[in-house]
Amino acid sequence: MSERHSPQRLPQALALAYALLTAYACLHPLSGWRSSGVGPFDFLTALVPPYYTKRDLLFNVLGFVPLGFTAAAALRPSLKAGWTVVVVSLLCALLSLSVETMQNYLPGRISSNLDLAMNSLGGFIGALAGARWHTVFDRRGALHRWRIRRVLPGHAGELGLLLLGLWWLTQLWPDGMLFSSGDLRALFELPGPMSFSARRYIALETAVVASNLLAVGLIARRCQRSLGIASLLFLLLTGLLVVTLATTLFVAPEDPLRWASPGAQQGLLLGAVLLVVALRLPSWLQLPLACMALLSATALVNMAPQNPFVLHISQAMLSGHSLNFLGLTEWVARLWPFLALAWLTVFATAPTRADKA
Repeated sequence: MSERHSPQRLPQALALAYALLTAYACLHPLSGWRSSGVGPFDFLTALVPPYYTKRDLLFNVLGFVPLGFTAAAALRPSLKAGWTVVVVSLLCALLSLSVETMQNYLPGRISSNLDLAMNSLGGFIGALAGARWHTVFDRRGALHRWRIRRVLPGHAGELGLLLLGLWWLTQLWPDGMLFSSGDLRALFELPGPMSFSARRYIALETAVVASNLLAVGLIARRCQRSLGIASLLFLLLTGLLVVTLATTLFVAPEDPLRWASPGAQQGLLLGAVLLVVALRLPSWLQLPLACMALLSATALVNMAPQNPFVLHISQAMLSGHSLNFLGLTEWVARLWPFLALAWLTVFATAPTRADKA
């Protein structure tokens, strides 16, 4: 087998990780297991529930497309295209069948043959795409060439890219300020230390957005061998696009830019100015600055008063089939800044080594 078509660890790791995350999201919160009093496979022959929406169907299809794509890309070097699609489609359907069966024993969850059908369709679509475009993961493919040219070698670069990918995921949790993460008050049932006022909230949101933008930009810089302005712009603009998507799906379909509050706009402008200045600083100064920005943003998020409008949103959006997905993104949003601090601490000297290489 040639090097070009040899199996790659990246799609294998992505497929396994995504399968585990999908199972977790579908079975969240993994507590309260009990018998529902019906047969575990009775849902297969049940009538289609009348409460399904187009959004539910879209979630169930799109949720399995990445799994089908990465699994097909992992298997394609070893199997022909047709067999890859068949095997991956069956594996995706089996995973969906497993979680739907287990949902019988979780309160608040309803097993559905329509969910199984839509998940299987998503896996099939992903498998078709993965069998066709699996070369994106090849050693001589575009993704690998970009990785070698732009990103730090070894685990420093790989984990850094994973961290930035998780940052995009945090933006799908529309329960707070723009770019915010690390709010631990809900986990420990702690009240907000400040009362709400519009002026105070705008000031805090400005500081949180600016600090997070600065921190994410510096983390992205430390993942790279050399400064890539296009990569930074792509990262941040994609983050805003994801926030807009989350607003459209979970908050206000009629107003997708509702996140662009006065505090968010001021924070974006201030954060952009600070990032431009910080990128001109020596590498050894960028590390403590990124850590300080992360710590400041996390502290301010946990001090900020609860916005009554956001509280209403968080109670409304955690219902229906979106609960599967948002249960996962909530945990990522709570823990992301601490994962970022760990990465900065462990791989603090990686840019210096790369520059010397």
